[in-house]
Order: sequence, then C-alpha cells, then structure tokens
Amino acid sequence: MTGPDPIDGAVLLNEVEAFHRRFNVFPHEAAYVAVALWDAHAHLLDCFDSTPRLAFLSPEPGSGKSRALDVVETLVPRSMAAADASASALFRSVSGLDGGRPTILFDEIDTVFGPKAGENEQLRGFINAGHARGRPVYRCVGDGSNQQVQGFPSYCAVAVAGLGNLPDTIMTRSVIIRMRRRARNEKVEAFRTRIHVGEGNQLRDRLAQWAETVQDSIAGTFPEMPDEVTDRPADVWEPLLAVADAAGGDWPKRARAACTALVTASKTNDKGSLGIRLLADLRDHVMVGIDRLPTVAILDRLNALDDAPWADLNGKPLDNRRLSRMLAEYMTADTEPIASRNIKTAGSVLKGYYATDLHDAWGRYLPPPSESPLPPLPGTENLV
Repeated sequence: MTGPDPIDGAVLLNEVEAFHRRFNVFPHEAAYVAVALWDAHAHLLDCFDSTPRLAFLSPEPGSGKSRALDVVETLVPRSMAAADASASALFRSVSGLDGGRPTILFDEIDTVFGPKAGENEQLRGFINAGHARGRPVYRCVGDGSNQQVQGFPSYCAVAVAGLGNLPDTIMTRSVIIRMRRRARNEKVEAFRTRIHVGEGNQLRDRLAQWAETVQDSIAGTFPEMPDEVTDRPADVWEPLLAVADAAGGDWPKRARAACTALVTASKTNDKGSLGIRLLADLRDHVMVGIDRLPTVAILDRLNALDDAPWADLNGKPLDNRRLSRMLAEYMTADTEPIASRNIKTAGSVLKGYYATDLHDAWGRYLPPPSESPLPPLPGTENLV
C-alpha cells in the first residue's frame, strides 16, 4: 500500500493566501504573503530560535483588524484568544500543562500596552520575553514564606490587533500590517463562523501535515536575506523566509519582495482619532478647491480654526514635525505614507502637501462631504 500523496507546499500556501483574500483587505500585496507565511511558521516553531509577532495595527477602529485575527485563528495550531486571559493562565498554557503550546491571539492589544493598560505588567513581560526560545519568565510561586522562584516557558507564536502602536520592544520584533478602513469599492466575503471556521481548520490541518514533512530540512537553515534587510528586521523575517524556501514555487521570490516592502513601510508613529479630525479639517476647511499648499500655510490655517484642537496640543500649537508624523500614519493611493513634497511658488520652492496624496485617506476614513459629522467652523468660510 502507498501513503497519501505528498503535500505541495507552494500550492498549500497559495490556498492559505486565497483564504485570507476572501475575508481580509490588506494595505499591501506584501501583507497577504507575510500573513500566509506567518500562519505556516506557527506550525514550525521548534525549527527556529525566535518567532516574530504579527501585529495588525490601525489609527482608527473599523479597519478589519479583528477579522484578520479571526481568519488567522482558524489556520494556526491550538489557537487561544487571550483578550481576557490572566498572566498565570498564559504561563500555564505555554508550559504545556493544558494540552500543548498555544498560538496566542490578542485583540485590542492597546488595552495591554496603551493608555488603558492599567496593571498589566506581567502580560507585557510575557509578550516581550516569548519571542525567543529559551527565555523563561520568572515568578515567585507558593504561599507566604514558602515562595520559590520558578521559571515559566514563554516561547510561543503571538498575533495581536490594536489601535495606534506598540512599545518599541514589541514593534521591532513584529511583522507590522498597517490596516486601513475599507474603501467603498473594496468588497470582502462575509465571515460565517459556522461555515468558514471549518474551512480554515481544514487548511490548518494540512499545514500541520506539511510542517511534519519539512521540519527536518528547515531546522538549522539560515535563509538568504534581501540586501536591504539586516539586524533586527532580519531576525524577524528569518523564519518566514525559511518557510517560503521550504515551500518552493514562487514563494521564495515573493517572500523576499514582501520582506523588503514591509520592513521599508514599517513606521512607529502614534496617534489616535485626532488623525481623523486632521484629515477632515484638511479636506473641509484648509484645502477646499486647492490642489497643493505649503506646509507653513497649512499650519497657519489649521491653527486659526476656531473650536479645533490644533492651536493648543498639550500647550503647544501644531507644528511641522507633528503634522508630518500624523499624516505619515495614512497612505496615498500608491500605499506610500503621506509625506510633504516640493511646491514651486513665485521665485522659490517650499515643502507642502498635495491634495492628490490625501484623496485615498479621505475616501477611506471620512464620509462624503455632505455627510461629514464636523459642521463648518465659524470664521473659516473665506480662508481659501
């Protein structure tokens, strides 16, 4: 008798990518490649010295982060949604005391690391330590004077979703997917738990079977990195490129292109819903009927708006540096961070912003102008 036909890794990863595309709209083609490779790497943790965190982050709610985690959950081994889990429960789970090392999924990770974090120091320590093999988290266990120091394994795959950014210690160890709110012309299939969890689990089981056949060839390998990717980003991407090389087909080439694109695109700017107000004020009050405007003029107009926050941000007016950071969180239609460009004026060249670079963000994050929740501000009718 003959055994089952061997699983073609490249074909399987194509199916995993296609499964994500049914339900998720990612900002880059590179993101689909990265997430599919991350799903597969979670089945091969024992082959690597470290595991990158997968972080779905966005400046605003409603950008598809939780749905992305829902799909990942169906594809990874022993998924564990940990939004409400205590640190002790995670220690016990990763120690294998409850049936094997889980893949941990944290939604609303900003409640662990952000302003609402509160007393989550143990969870933060767990996530920080668990990216590398052989770095246990030490805690005192026992009662009263009988307490002893005990090391708890923390090495496990972790995917998170949240608003804003994460601490640098996590960001630099993560594959960052900058999620955006879906545009009106971007459609996805509705995710039905009763139907699609089972479909994802079938792919998960095939990933596990394929992982068993390639784990010996992956262990101890050090894939060739793109020239542009070195140091910490290279450590982050090494497991994903190893998976791509083991799968074959066009995955090694696609993985390295995705690696370069996402490492280049990674940003660490932090802001919340103030960004929506900035986009709205730029569209509705500052750049009305204007295709470009120097930064100095933009700042003058924003800071002059009545009932707007720009003239007093923690005691200081909005300046060029903060404007640049805030707009860089959003992307142009070409999926490049919005940035200032040269604007020719009478006899000189000034830095400023083009309306065309803002159109995609306006369409994704703001309602049509007639439905704008922000009424015209008094005294701004004649600014343009």
